[in-house]
Amino acid sequence: MKRSNTLAPGNAGRLWRILLTVAGSVTLVAGADWPQFMGPNGDGTSAEKGLLRAWPADGPKALWTFAMGPGYGGAAIRDGKVYVLDRVDKKKDVLRCLDLGSGKEEWTFSYDAPGEVNHEGSRSTPAVTENYVYTVGPFGHFHCLDRATHQVVWKKNLVTDYGTKPPRWAVGQSPLLYENLVVVAPQADLVGVVAFDQATGAEKWRSGEIGAMGYCSPMKITIDQVDQIVVFTPIGVAAVRASDGKLLWKYAHACKIPIPNVTALGGGRLFVTGAYLAGSAIIQVSQDGDKWTVKELASINQMGGHCHPALLWQDHLYLLCNINERSDGMVCLDLEGKVVWQTRKDPNLDKGGSILTADGLIYVMDGRTGELYIVEPSPQGFKSLGKATLLGGKEIWGPLALADGKLVIRDQSQMKCVALHAP
Repeated sequence: MKRSNTLAPGNAGRLWRILLTVAGSVTLVAGADWPQFMGPNGDGTSAEKGLLRAWPADGPKALWTFAMGPGYGGAAIRDGKVYVLDRVDKKKDVLRCLDLGSGKEEWTFSYDAPGEVNHEGSRSTPAVTENYVYTVGPFGHFHCLDRATHQVVWKKNLVTDYGTKPPRWAVGQSPLLYENLVVVAPQADLVGVVAFDQATGAEKWRSGEIGAMGYCSPMKITIDQVDQIVVFTPIGVAAVRASDGKLLWKYAHACKIPIPNVTALGGGRLFVTGAYLAGSAIIQVSQDGDKWTVKELASINQMGGHCHPALLWQDHLYLLCNINERSDGMVCLDLEGKVVWQTRKDPNLDKGGSILTADGLIYVMDGRTGELYIVEPSPQGFKSLGKATLLGGKEIWGPLALADGKLVIRDQSQMKCVALHAP
């Protein structure tokens, strides 16, 4: 008897439903959100696949461009919406919600924030949950907005509420999402890190003093199954327990202007880096009962990252190491702290350039030229797969954001979205 390859109508319908379900699942995996500073994990990594490994002849397709005021604040992306904090005429901070696909502005929220800041403009990335958007402005204004009604749910101020002395270039940190909390770091004389209930704004815990405010955003790491909130201050790194704010450990690493946070290497090891000749280090954090200890495993003298943390990829670190005093370019280090290679000035890759990794690639924005590089991470040397000039002006330092195959970038006058999905 000859076997038929034709499905019965009922079976065909069931097959199509299965295929559609699978396709939908793949889309959900591939189109991961970028809901806060440095992405879903806070480490500059994305789970997206199927991305461009070389630019088309005419460069990546620009899906839209949106005019903005000057600044450095990056985008958060959730559910097909882009959230960015803008600053207008030195008078107001403006939260903008754009459609990821079209760039159309769907709604805004603004508040009065008059005053001048050195290097004008916004400098933080919102954090977005299913229901709320959180922003921190350059004068410490901390807002929770309802995504559906666009109304203020609650608000605080990191400067006036805690008696914080803001740093020279204003408040530059981004809020951190952790379970049902949103975490910020006022870094005042009596309080370091504070966690609030996401829905009500009720203070759930506060840590003691950890050091003065720099420009580092709080970050969650896990060591020995203990979730910790880490902040890099001018005197070094401090970690508090994420459940109650108890200080766990400190590591002295002086950096007068700390910006990038640590990079977790696994096994309790952390990479610490800073500019202004602060250099870098690899440390080992261990727990023995209730006691935590920190041991320095390696020190990289003077060489450090200025604005963005190092990316970990397959047992090597990749870091933009241009600072005011040195031009080391992009640097690759092994996990013993040894410099494997460095680009120096070929290419130089400006100190404020942004960097993220996805699909086995590193995307790097040159903060001086506006060129976006595709780099294949390799300890064998710097391997550029292509570059395209997408932005202009100066100080192109806003962090990159990637979601649903779309990369959102900005300079001092515009935000732009380019397609990264391969055909």
